[in-house]
Amino acid sequence: MIKFLIFLRDNARWLIVGVLLTFCSSVGQTYFIALSNTAIRNEFSLSHGEFGGLYMAATILSAISLPFVGRLVDYTSVQKSCLIVFSGLWIAAVIIASAGSVFVIFLALYGLRLFGQGMMTHVSVTAMGRWYSAQRGRAVAVASSGLQIGEAILPILFVAALFVFDWRTLWWMSAGILLIVLPVVFILTSRERASQTSSVDEESRRTVRNWTMSEALKDPIFWFLIVAAGTPSFIGTVIFFHQSHIIEIKGWSLEAFAASFFVMSFSTILFSFVFGLLVDRFGTVRLIALLLLPLGLAAIMLALIEKEWVLFLFMMLFGVSYGAQNAFMGTLWPEVYGLKYLGSIRSVVIGFAVFGSAAGPGMTGILIDLEVSFETQLIAMGLFALVLSAIMVAVSVLLIQRMQHQSAGNMR
Repeated sequence: MIKFLIFLRDNARWLIVGVLLTFCSSVGQTYFIALSNTAIRNEFSLSHGEFGGLYMAATILSAISLPFVGRLVDYTSVQKSCLIVFSGLWIAAVIIASAGSVFVIFLALYGLRLFGQGMMTHVSVTAMGRWYSAQRGRAVAVASSGLQIGEAILPILFVAALFVFDWRTLWWMSAGILLIVLPVVFILTSRERASQTSSVDEESRRTVRNWTMSEALKDPIFWFLIVAAGTPSFIGTVIFFHQSHIIEIKGWSLEAFAASFFVMSFSTILFSFVFGLLVDRFGTVRLIALLLLPLGLAAIMLALIEKEWVLFLFMMLFGVSYGAQNAFMGTLWPEVYGLKYLGSIRSVVIGFAVFGSAAGPGMTGILIDLEVSFETQLIAMGLFALVLSAIMVAVSVLLIQRMQHQSAGNMR
C-alpha cells in the first residue's frame, strides 16, 4: 500500500489526465445516453426497436471510423489528441441538446459514441500503455477509475436533476462541464511523462515483438482476444440501454436502478486495483480467462431472479468483470503485441468493442418488439460469456507458449 501511495504521488500529473479522460467519456457512454432514452423516444415518437436501431447505426458508424481516427495517437502528442477529442465530444453534446429531428439525433449519437466511448478511453488507456510498463496495470486501473466515478455519481445526479430540468438542459450542462475540464487537461499534458527507464521496462521492450496492425489482424489469437474484449461492451450496453425496459418488466424503480450504479462503480474501482496489481505481478495473459466469468453469472442472475435486491448483487458481479476489463484491456495489447504500433492496434480493438456495443441495443430492441422476452436474451448472453471464458483458458496457454518462444529467440 505504501508503494502504491508513493506511485500515486510521483505520477499524479499523468494519472489525473487519465482519470479526467475516462470520466468525461461518460458523456458518450451508453449508461449516460440511456438516461435520456425515454424522453428522446417520447419526443420523437420512436419505439424501443426504432431508437435501438438508430443507436446501433450511429455506433456502428463510429466503430468503422475508430480504426482510422484512432491512429492519430501514434502520430500526435497526448495534448493534441486530447484537444481534438474534447472538441469533438463537446460539439456532439451541443448537437444533441439542440436537436430538432431524428437525423440530427443520429449525428449527435455518432459523435458521442466516436469521441466519448471510443476516443476518450482510447487516448487515456493508450497514453497509460506508452507511459508505463512495469507499473502499467496499476496505471491503467487508476486512469480507468474515472469512468466508474462517473457511473457512481452521474446517474443519481441526472435522475435528481430531471425533477428540475428537461433532458435538453442537462445535455447543455454536460457540454459546459467538458469546457471546464479541457483547459485542465491541456495544462497537465503540456509535459509528457519521460519514457520508461527501469531495468524491468527495458527488459519488456527487448522481449516483446512489435507487431504492425496488419500482422495482428492476420493472427488468429488476436480475433479470440477481440471477441473477449468486446463481450463486456455488448452485454453491458444491452442492459444499460434497456434499463427502462428492465425496470418496467421487473416492476423495479428507476431510483433503485440508478442507485445500483454506485455498487457497480465501487466494485469496478476495487477490482480494477486488485487486477491491476495482479497484472503487474503475473501478467495479463495468465489472468485473461477470468474476465468473463463474473459477467456471465451476473447476466443469468438478472434474468432469473425477480427481487429488486438482485440489482445490487448483479452490479457487484458486473463490477468484478469491468474491473478486470479495465486492468486487462490496457495491458494485454502492449504485453502481446508491443508498443510501437499500440495506437493503431488498440483502435481496431476499440472499434470492435464499439461495434459490439452497437449491435446489442439494435438486435435486442428488435427482439423486444418481436416479443422475445428480455430474460431469455439475458440467459443466452450469460451462457455465451461462460463458454467464451472457458475458451480463453486455451488462448491463455497458447499465448504463454508463444511469448516464451519469442523470449527464447531474443536471447539467442
